[in-house]
Amino acid sequence: MAEKLSAQEDQAVWRKPAPEFLPIAAGFLCLLGPTLYRLFTGTWTTEEQAHGPIILALSLWLIWRKTPLMMTKPAEPTSSGWVLLAISLPLYVLGRSQHILSFEILSLLVLSVGLLLLTRGKPAMRVLWFPFFFMLFLVPLPGPVVSALTMPMKMAVSYVVEHILYSAGLPIARSGVILQIGQYQLLVADACAGLQTLLTLEALGLFYLNVVRHTSGFRNLTLALLIIPISFTANVIRVIVLTLVTYYLGDEAGQGFLHGFAGMVLFITALILILSVDTLLQWFVRRRAPHGAKA
Repeated sequence: MAEKLSAQEDQAVWRKPAPEFLPIAAGFLCLLGPTLYRLFTGTWTTEEQAHGPIILALSLWLIWRKTPLMMTKPAEPTSSGWVLLAISLPLYVLGRSQHILSFEILSLLVLSVGLLLLTRGKPAMRVLWFPFFFMLFLVPLPGPVVSALTMPMKMAVSYVVEHILYSAGLPIARSGVILQIGQYQLLVADACAGLQTLLTLEALGLFYLNVVRHTSGFRNLTLALLIIPISFTANVIRVIVLTLVTYYLGDEAGQGFLHGFAGMVLFITALILILSVDTLLQWFVRRRAPHGAKA
């Protein structure tokens, strides 16, 4: 079971002064500030990377939640942190000077881990490993990788949407990733069925697993494996909803829906599917478990 602190212990940890961390925090913020400004005013304003602030907020919440427990661990600074600093700082300079955002974000993550090892050591890292792993979803993948994997995913989503709506009696046809329904044509864009969307939903599923912390290894592993088909299903539902809105309400309504509510539909659908599958797995595990055992 995960370790927990009482309310009194939790408050005592947060009240402890930590002046030795202030210069480190100030220096780190000097590097982090320009990167965050670039993200909030550029990359994170695009539909493909709009998940960035959500991932960052969830990661910071996890760190805040686990920090009291981390501070109760003995401080065992390790010199391996210097190796990570030696790697991260040149990588940051390269990413910042050459406008390679992946290098820039990755270097800050590696730098954070290095600073944690230098100040608190491996016991602290064992407590906070998941928030730092979770922040890897902030790192944009290289363009060629995204392009190579996105097109097959868009083709698959388009194919499934076409067959579902055709089976429902709607006048729909498909040419590649272009859906023709009635008088309207819809292009299944990267944001609707792309790799970044799949990774975002995968991150949502991993976050859910980390928060609920089931004791059943079968339940955890099965749900983790099913996150990928759940993500694909959520993408299909998003495109179906968008297609139906366009068909019944017109192209203007469809475009407005795309930019206003389609992303929300995606995440709500994915969350409902994850909770539904988890409930089904809970029922299955309890059926197979000995009497009195918990899932």
